[in-house]
Order: sequence, then C-alpha cells, then structure tokens
Amino acid sequence: IGDTPGRSVYLSNRGNCIRQHQGILQEGYALYGMDRYHDTDNPDGIINMGTSENKLCYDLLHKRLTKPDMLHIDPCLLQYSDWRGHTFLREEVAKFLTHYCSSPNPLKADNVKIIYISIWSSCGYRVFHVADAILIPIPFYGVITEDLHLYSDVKLFHVPLDCEADGKDSRPFQLTVGKLEEGLKRAQQEGLIIRAVILMNPHNPLAEIYTPEEMITFLEFAKRNELHAIVDEVYMLTVFDESVTFHSVLSVDSLPDPQRTHVMWGMSKDFAMAGIRIGTLYTENRDLVEALAQLGSFHGISGTTQHQVAQLLQDREWISKEFLPENRSRLKAAHKYLTEQLQSMGIPYLYSPATLFVWADLRKYLRESSFEEELSLWRNFLRHKLVLSCGQAFSCSVPGWFRIVFADQQHHLQLGEFVPVKEDSSKSSDQPKEKDSPVPDTGLLATEEFVLLDCQASKPAESLDSLIGTLRHQIRSSDWLEKNTPELSAGEDPEILDVFKVLLQRARK
Repeated sequence: IGDTPGRSVYLSNRGNCIRQHQGILQEGYALYGMDRYHDTDNPDGIINMGTSENKLCYDLLHKRLTKPDMLHIDPCLLQYSDWRGHTFLREEVAKFLTHYCSSPNPLKADNVKIIYISIWSSCGYRVFHVADAILIPIPFYGVITEDLHLYSDVKLFHVPLDCEADGKDSRPFQLTVGKLEEGLKRAQQEGLIIRAVILMNPHNPLAEIYTPEEMITFLEFAKRNELHAIVDEVYMLTVFDESVTFHSVLSVDSLPDPQRTHVMWGMSKDFAMAGIRIGTLYTENRDLVEALAQLGSFHGISGTTQHQVAQLLQDREWISKEFLPENRSRLKAAHKYLTEQLQSMGIPYLYSPATLFVWADLRKYLRESSFEEELSLWRNFLRHKLVLSCGQAFSCSVPGWFRIVFADQQHHLQLGEFVPVKEDSSKSSDQPKEKDSPVPDTGLLATEEFVLLDCQASKPAESLDSLIGTLRHQIRSSDWLEKNTPELSAGEDPEILDVFKVLLQRARK
C-alpha cells in the first residue's frame, strides 16, 4: 500500500484514523482515476477490471433516461422531502421488490428506507453499540470494513471459509451453519458481543447463489442467537445463467425472525447505475426505520433523482422485456469470453452464474504462499496498466485469489487480458527488465512476465504519435524512467539527445 499520511494535529483520533486508512481497493481505484483508459482520449491508460461496475448497458440506459418522462420538474422535487425518501419512490420500490422478489404478500412502502450513504454504515451507526461485533464469512466485499468500522466503530469478526472442498463441504468456500456456530463461539471466547451476521446473496466476491434452504438455516441460526441478519441482495437481478434461479428472503412465507431481518438492495449493480448512489433497505422493524429517518437529513437524495428512479422502476415493460434480457445476454457473453481465456491459461476459477465478476485462483503465480507475494503480483498487474482486486482486499484467508470483473466491452477485456509472453532472445541483454516480478521461477511462467495483450501491437507504426504511444506504453509499464536520466555520451550529437528528451517527456504524460 502507498505511504500513509502522517498524523494531523488538526484532527481527532477518529479523524486521523479515517484519514490514514488506505485499503487496497481504494489505492487501485485512485490510481485508475488518475489514468483512466479511454478508447480515443487515453488509449494507454489503466484498464479497470477490479471495480464492480457494469459498463455493458450504457446505450440502453441512455435511451431510457433521456425520454421526456425523466425530465419532469415539480416544486416538491426541489424542496425537502420525507427523510425516508419521497412517498412515491418508496411505493415504487415496494411494488418493484414485491414483483421481482416474488413476495407472497405485497411489501409495504412504510418499511422501505431510501438512503444515499452506505446502508452498512447507516445501519451500523443506529443498531449497534461502539465495540459491538458482527459475524461475517470471509472472503467478503472489502469496503464493508470501511463502511462499518470507520463510520460506526463496529468490529467485524471473520468466519473463514475453506478454499478447497473437503469431506464435509461439497464445494470450495462453502458457508455452513456449523461454521457460523464455530465463529460465534470463538468470538464469545474472546469476550466480544456479537450483534448480527452479514449474509450476501448473490455473494461478493464468490458470485455464489445460496438456495432457499441454505438461507433459511442461516436465518434460523441468527434467530437462535438473537442476532440481526443483514442480507445483501444487491445482485439479485444480475443472474445470467438461465438454469439458476435466485430466491430472495423476501419470497419466504414466514421469516424466522422478521424483526431482525433486514434486506438491502440498490441501483448500482442490477441497473448498471453505480453513479446514481441510491440504496434501499426493507425491514419490518419500525424502530429501525424511524431511527434511520431521524438522521435522514444528512444523507437524503435529490428529488429529481428520486423521480427518475421511480419512473424507471415502474416501467415494468422496459425492465422485463428490454433491459433485463439484454443485460443478461451481454453479461453471459462477457463471462464466457473471460472464462474461456482463463481456461486457455489453465487458471482455475469458481463457477459464477451471477454478478459481474469471477473469483479466480492465481496461486500458481506466487513464488511462495504469502500475502506479500499476492500484493507483489497485484502491483505487477498495475505496472502493466491493469487493475484487479486481490484476495486480501476481501480478507480472504488464503493468498492468491483475485476478483476479475468482466462486465465491460470485449475489446476492453482484450486490452486487459494478461497472457504469458516469452522474452525475445534477440533483445539486448542490457534492456531494462522487471526486477520484482512475482512470477515463479518454475512452472508455467518460468522465464516469462505478465504483459497486457495490446490489440494494436501487431500493426506497424503509422506516425510519430504511434511511435510515442508505443514508447509510452513500454516505458510506463516499468520503473526505467525513475532509475535512468538521459545523458550525453562523448562525441554524441546534442540534437539526438534533445529529441530523445522530448520523446521521453511526452511518454511520461
């Protein structure tokens, strides 16, 4: 991780803790933000296959979001609203969840809370005491750590899942009630007060879908131990395998403990609208809804945005007949493309019928099984202009697993594809080389390095700009610039050095 900023005398202990916190996911995204790939404006920028965003459906969304019904402005939209969210939006969310979650009874708008900030942090701040703890199976969506711990000082107690299937488990990383019971017992032995358990379905980063029977057993475990069950279903409609069916806990006729079961959903994943920043919480616990509403003025959502989302959610024709089928088709094709590339390189991965990513096993590319080596491999990808998410960002207990996001245009996946390329024996022996590549000395990539597959590499240079582009790509993917300064050799023409300096300067940009 990058250098941690020093302690500030202007901030409290809490403020310094927040300022000094820097996770792997945040670092990777920050570097990407400074050098984003763009087909024409920045073709040598960073490809982001680490952030879970769906970039496949902009054309569908642009067409729908620019229709006249989206441009409506009413005085009430420009004034303060009910801090739970405008009534018209909560009603549409209740109808939407009733339909797409297959609820046996109509869900109630009064049980819906619309929220801008993370629902994790909002619930954590209101439900739990400082220093309380929550059970969470690992690996898990890494930003929950920041959402809960930094915002509300609630601790996460990890329940490790085995990465290998064994005699007791039928699949890798399988969550069982037995493991939850073991985790709860360990936490209590350490003197921690466990208040809740977090369940993600479909799972992030495993992309696993739990069956109704499994979810009921988890909820019954929570009830036996008087734990809140916070259920994240933010990927519920992002299921692209027709042979697999997702079942929401809201489809259950009778929840084991409805007052302690809270279901999260939002627009970011299922509607490919991460920038809208709208999340919803459905709970029958009226005390929680009222507590959330009390501080709602600090994180309300603009009225115009609420109007647009309501219009979108009520357009069942567009959702069911246009957007969802096409989105699933594109996700399925992108998933197929990426997994075929992984198979061709002999890289294992977990089967994923849903979500926007694949959980891949890159352990064979570590020189040793350590998180230092995993981080080195992660940085090697970054040097080659590719952001992935390594397992330790998700608190995975075994190094070498990576989350790879595939929900992007295929030519971007081609640019971001990592392949083993053997060194060219014709190259000069004094050419700069990667010195700290985490590629093992034995095995598949014994004398190879990871590089980006550049779809334009086979084309001849057609102009000075093409030459500069190639130079920029090759130089910026190594540390040569940092370690070398062009100097004038004895008898060398000064004009040659000047031209070379200009080329290097343009390559640095």
